[in-house]
Amino acid sequence: MGRPVMLGNGQLTVGLNEQGLVHDFYYPYVGLDNLSTARSSGHKIGVWVDGNFSWIDDNSWDINVDFFSDALISKITMDHMGLEITLSFQDFVDAGVNAFCRQVVITNNASRKREVRFFMHQVFEISRQGRADTAIFVPEEHYILDYKGRYSLLIYGQDSRGNTYDQFAIGNYGIEGKEGTFKDAEDGQLSGSAVEHGGVDSVIRFVAPLEAGGKETIDYWVIAADSQYNAEKLHLKLKSDTLTKRLEDTRDYWHGWLGIANRGLHSIDPKYMEMTKKSLMMIKVHTDKRGGIIASCDSSIYNYGRDYYSYVWPRDGAFAMWPLIRLGYSDEPKRFFEFCRDILTPDGYLMHKYQPDRAIGSTWHPLLHGRHSELAIQEDETAIVIYMLGEYLSYSKDKDFVFSLYSTLIQPACNFMVSFVDESTNLPHASYDLWEEKFLTNTYTVMVVYQALLIGSDLAEAFEYPDDAIAWRDAAERIAENAGVLFNEELHSYRKGYLLKDDNTTEYDDTLDVSSMYAAMMFGGESFDLARLQATATRIESVLLGQAPVGGSPRYEHDHYFESHPAFQGNPWIVTTLWIAQYYIRVNNFERAAYYVDWSIKHAMPSGVLPEQVEPSNGSPVSVAPLVWSHAELVNTILDLAKI
Repeated sequence: MGRPVMLGNGQLTVGLNEQGLVHDFYYPYVGLDNLSTARSSGHKIGVWVDGNFSWIDDNSWDINVDFFSDALISKITMDHMGLEITLSFQDFVDAGVNAFCRQVVITNNASRKREVRFFMHQVFEISRQGRADTAIFVPEEHYILDYKGRYSLLIYGQDSRGNTYDQFAIGNYGIEGKEGTFKDAEDGQLSGSAVEHGGVDSVIRFVAPLEAGGKETIDYWVIAADSQYNAEKLHLKLKSDTLTKRLEDTRDYWHGWLGIANRGLHSIDPKYMEMTKKSLMMIKVHTDKRGGIIASCDSSIYNYGRDYYSYVWPRDGAFAMWPLIRLGYSDEPKRFFEFCRDILTPDGYLMHKYQPDRAIGSTWHPLLHGRHSELAIQEDETAIVIYMLGEYLSYSKDKDFVFSLYSTLIQPACNFMVSFVDESTNLPHASYDLWEEKFLTNTYTVMVVYQALLIGSDLAEAFEYPDDAIAWRDAAERIAENAGVLFNEELHSYRKGYLLKDDNTTEYDDTLDVSSMYAAMMFGGESFDLARLQATATRIESVLLGQAPVGGSPRYEHDHYFESHPAFQGNPWIVTTLWIAQYYIRVNNFERAAYYVDWSIKHAMPSGVLPEQVEPSNGSPVSVAPLVWSHAELVNTILDLAKI
């Protein structure tokens, strides 16, 4: 479970699993569409030598999957003691064209000359039914084309001498009782079947005569395009440029992109540098060039839940942009804000989540509560975007860009937040909480709305809209004056929130939630009592923090999402544990803060990829990996420690 390596260029995104196999293949948007059959099987890699055959996922290989800290390029080794073979991979998605490339070095570890046969297997699912694709061998340029409609995938490979694969086979996969054409490879020979339709897969073979200790390099690529003609143009370009040059050009691209951050990372603890850069690249690879930011491209969650995380949550996207904004990036934040402008409803709010093509995403929020119609939203998602625009202006000084969004994003969003208030409380009307579970006036949401209205008022003043400035600041002040109800004096902690019932009575939810403390700390400002924040943190320390054997903190008391057995208060989350670290920084307990930063890094996958949460007994990843929000909070906390 999880994707220890994600590769991408803002259009084509590829996820490699813990065996280094392709499991997710998204095109033409990051997170949409997944053209792989990853829910059932990854693309296979096989080796035949001395009459023996092995797929690298048969548990007889020692595999290490990692990626470089200065470029989004994999570094993978696969060793088979019995076959005396080592495979070394450098994989990348080309920075300039939509091509997934693998440069493989095959090493003969035996003390004698041998013929090694190397097999690459592809299984795509372009049509959603998995029954209407076509794969065909194209002899003129010696490639395999897997296509359906406007999706064309061109598969090719050659060795260091320019020799292409010598055998191929195309057949059916997963239909009509057929396991897959990959089975054809297991005797070391391929049939040469040249076309098939339905559910299809393909295999290509390379033959490498290797001296004792000898090596051979295989260059392999899959090009994604909207037609065979355009795919073939890119194919000819890659052949002309050579894969080695494309690899170095992609490395240079990532060096340049990380170079923007280098100016702001000079003062962080050197032991955090590698993880910081890897985290920044995890944020970038989930960022579509058209502005959407995917929460996670790990499709394995579909095997355990009803849907993917491959959506744009405005909240997750805003938090993902925060460390980039702090480190001087502008292109990604600007595109994200334009994305939010385009998806904002006419009434000024953002919906639950979206596809990266701006279409609305799935939801589990009803439009009816009791006898009342209600919006299926989480209001904090609208508010956090306005807050982050303020952060962008503060760091970038790009007043012209922010002003360009005033009438289309800032004004309608702030006007909505002013109107979405219960008259009897002067606090935001109920919506779903940031964890997407409870319908209530949530403490976290109240704090974010409060701060967003203050930011909006400042922007209105800067852009000379005095009426807006006064109205939005007045609304924020009313929230501050009435927010005392969110603190439980008996328990000495902020509540999760409350629900205003039909008879105007209040039903409190006193669940201890780390997000309530975090919101008071980050968004409450001077209008909220510091003593209440500290009291809530003290209770979190006693009730939530470290309640699991592996340490860390769950989101809140009795969190049942992916609940472990035996059950604890909940699985520790990377995000909430790092929020607690940020609190310790605020109160100048830097040693304790660093401990929880180190805890988070300790619970990354070996490649440095952070999950959403961890199993409380053994610390193994739970839910998706990577989760972009986890990486964003890690970078933010490291920057906080360095006072950047």
